[in-house]
Amino acid sequence: MNMNLPNKLTLFRIFLIPLFVIVMMINFKYRYSFTCLIFIVASVTDYFDGMLARKYNLITNFGKFMDPLADKLLVLTAFICLVDVQFVAPWVVAIIVAREMTVSIIRAIAAADGKVIAAAKSGKIKTATQMVSIILVLIAGQLLNPTLLFISQILVMLAVFFTIYSGWEYIYNNREIFMDVN
Repeated sequence: MNMNLPNKLTLFRIFLIPLFVIVMMINFKYRYSFTCLIFIVASVTDYFDGMLARKYNLITNFGKFMDPLADKLLVLTAFICLVDVQFVAPWVVAIIVAREMTVSIIRAIAAADGKVIAAAKSGKIKTATQMVSIILVLIAGQLLNPTLLFISQILVMLAVFFTIYSGWEYIYNNREIFMDVN
């Protein structure tokens, strides 16, 4: 299989996930700064792989499947690590996991019928707020600044809101899938 640049960026993002976890597990002075940098690089690849794929018509079935999977793995892994260091409440991760599993199941049912469901704007906003909130939580964790910690938690709540809203919108807009299930 010939890999184009957007697909290589997606694979690079997936490669960065275990690196993120390893650095989070090592307790040293700047671990949150390093994990933040790794997360930012991974998040930027998400922007560029999609932009390049659309601009140069390099959209592949591999990319359609792996890009959203890489996003989910990156965000879920980061949030789980943030629960482990007690920067994020476990219920936040439970909501995010529930939404992602629900959307993945709906997409799988649609794919079995030959339908492709495009990402909605609210889903893109959800991903952006999740990624920005993770970055801010990591920065706040490194600096231990109470004001920044408070602001980061507000942004996490905003990410939870968009997670719930985009999940609801996804279910509502694709409710006919549930009507066709035997």
